Amino acid sequence: MKKLLLISSALVVLMSAMLLAGNEIKIGTAGAQELRIPVGSRGSALGGAMVANAYGAEALFWNPAGAANQTGTEAMFSHLEYFADMNLEYVGITTQLEGFGTVGASIKVLSIGDILRTTWDDQQGSSGETFNPTFSVLGLTYARQFTDRVSFGATTYFVNERVEQVSARGVAFDFGFTYVPNWRGLKFGVVVKHVGPQMKFTGSGFDIKVIPTTNDPNSANKTVRTESEGFDLPSSIQFGVAWNALQNNEKNNLEFSGTFQSNNFSQDEFKGGAEYAFNDLFFLRGGFVGSSQDEFSYGASFGAGVKFNWGGSHVSFDYSWQQVDVTGFDDNQYFTVKFAF
Repeated sequence: MKKLLLISSALVVLMSAMLLAGNEIKIGTAGAQELRIPVGSRGSALGGAMVANAYGAEALFWNPAGAANQTGTEAMFSHLEYFADMNLEYVGITTQLEGFGTVGASIKVLSIGDILRTTWDDQQGSSGETFNPTFSVLGLTYARQFTDRVSFGATTYFVNERVEQVSARGVAFDFGFTYVPNWRGLKFGVVVKHVGPQMKFTGSGFDIKVIPTTNDPNSANKTVRTESEGFDLPSSIQFGVAWNALQNNEKNNLEFSGTFQSNNFSQDEFKGGAEYAFNDLFFLRGGFVGSSQDEFSYGASFGAGVKFNWGGSHVSFDYSWQQVDVTGFDDNQYFTVKFAF
């Protein structure tokens, strides 16, 4: 167990050194952006500041280490009304296996919506034909508590993007830790997200017909396939802290959280959030995310939730709203249902 802890720690430190390089030069250079889109109403309402205090099925996205200390099984279903009429569907499930740890699986599907088909000969799309690109991500997670204070989690993602007759496939990895010192309600977390090899689009959509450069007028056209350039994944490292300000109150709970995120594709981000819970049944949340990057797209967020208990099982309904500072587009809205048993 100690050897595994040391190897995991060394891996996160190594990845951290590679990713602490956010700068303006690399803005817009990473692809597979569906990996970055947040899921779940709780995390989005907290402005994404959920590295140190993630738990259950929602931890699969924010920090897989947060799934280590759960008991039983939890399933989560989340729908996001994304800007520009896009929609994101997410399903995650975690279950604890005694003596082994927690395993989880997730599916994220981003639907772009109908896009007018254009060609070289019809650049206005007068035919009225449309196509619908779909990007999907399948995640498999393992998490375990090393000690009563330290937890580790890792996720492997299988990424698939398809646009008409071209597609790109790849893999990405998340590695995360949480540390709970059992002192004054503090929690700490770190997660390295979306590390993996470059992806590249391939397929018959890159085929073009060319006329051979010969003197024979009867020469047939030949089909050649062009090759696309590879692109990086949107990798980042995030450091998080959470503090329970009412740790000795039986009915009321107030937790503040913060996250610093360093990206390999843009300027750094700063996130903060607060969550008030009454009797672990009713929840109010608020948050904010900012960046030194010019024309940053996001800002304030808020949300609410309610939990219903039946014996050892419960169901939760959560909602969140997130500001989108893009002219002409609506703000983001998240709807989430969770079942635990």
